[in-house]
Amino acid sequence: MWRTLSTCFYFMMMGANDAAYGALIPYIEDSYGLSDMVVSLLFLSPVVGYSSAALLNSAVHNRWGQRGVAVIGPTCHVLAYIAVALHPPYPILVVVFVFAGFANGLGEAAWNAFLGNMANSNEVLGFLHGFYGLGAALSPIAATSLIEKAGWLWYAFYYIMIGGAVLELATSLSSFWHLSGRVYREARSYVTVTDKSYYRQSLKKRVTWIMAIYLFVYNGIEVGLGGWIVTFMRRERSGQPFESGIVAMGYWIGIMLGRFALGFLTPRLGEKFAAILYMVLSILCQLLFWLVPEFHVSAVAVSLHGFFLGPLFPAAVVVARKSLPAQLYVPALGFAVASSGGGGGVLPFAIGALAQAKGVSIFPPVTLAMLIVILILWVCLPTLDKSSTQQDDKEGQWKNIDIDLVHVSRRTIVKLRDRR
Repeated sequence: MWRTLSTCFYFMMMGANDAAYGALIPYIEDSYGLSDMVVSLLFLSPVVGYSSAALLNSAVHNRWGQRGVAVIGPTCHVLAYIAVALHPPYPILVVVFVFAGFANGLGEAAWNAFLGNMANSNEVLGFLHGFYGLGAALSPIAATSLIEKAGWLWYAFYYIMIGGAVLELATSLSSFWHLSGRVYREARSYVTVTDKSYYRQSLKKRVTWIMAIYLFVYNGIEVGLGGWIVTFMRRERSGQPFESGIVAMGYWIGIMLGRFALGFLTPRLGEKFAAILYMVLSILCQLLFWLVPEFHVSAVAVSLHGFFLGPLFPAAVVVARKSLPAQLYVPALGFAVASSGGGGGVLPFAIGALAQAKGVSIFPPVTLAMLIVILILWVCLPTLDKSSTQQDDKEGQWKNIDIDLVHVSRRTIVKLRDRR
């Protein structure tokens, strides 16, 4: 229980880290005199950290075990936040957030795999990612309130983040201190094939690549929407700075509540069908957000959007576990999570570049297009092995609706050829 709670706090710090960008962008632009495109580098630099975490994740586990993740990740957070709080020149600021991205990537891969193998993984992962949403909800309103109401400078917000990261280090270290590299290697003593071989095998699976692209685009939607919503509401919906920050908080609260609440509904509907339903509802909310140019309507629509968007990441982790052999699950998930970090940097940066050229009004249709992309990718996932869903059936799954568009397309092509 203590380990589960400590991973939840780790994810809460990750959410606070990611959501702070969007709330602080207008103030960072003013402080350094930056354009939308240049300030978007703050989204892009953590990609380097995520990629490094993907390459080193297996080595960290083999050498130091989960204790290594518990030490290295929070320490990188502490160092990054101290550097930001010192208000360095902008190029250094960009480099510093590489360390924050490394901490996020290392923890996201490790703790998703750790909790994804538990019983009732939908519910447990829902809570894990729900705490990410909690941190992301608290971060924008705290930063905006301190700047607008208390007169703090934007970088002073990271004094609070330093305290949170120190607490993160203490809770993670006390929880996972006994899970050393030796313990990790002994638990895997049955493995006779090298990690590199498993990694290569996982890359041969269709589900690995679809999940990687899916999470790349999904995280681009989640972070991009959270990152640019304040700027959009201020420029396109004539919102005041504090009220626009409240809208960002509402979006992240929606994600948090969606993960907490819908995590119990998802296994009843089946992960494949539930995610399709959530995506369709997210698309409808995005259309409402885009086509009705009223501040309050947009605020409600973006909160509902977050509510239905939230469970999509945990559902993907569960589907990956059910679709892959046990020995391929961790390397495949590590690859997919690294891709998600890339999407969380590249796509918000691309939105910033488009906003620089076309205006921030381009933001809603781009997000809508990305939602359609992840819906198409999801229905291209292979059908789940029935043996992997037997436990869910025992727990009360209502109906198992599973769609594999690739398989259906192949069968259709074969039938057409036979008729000829």
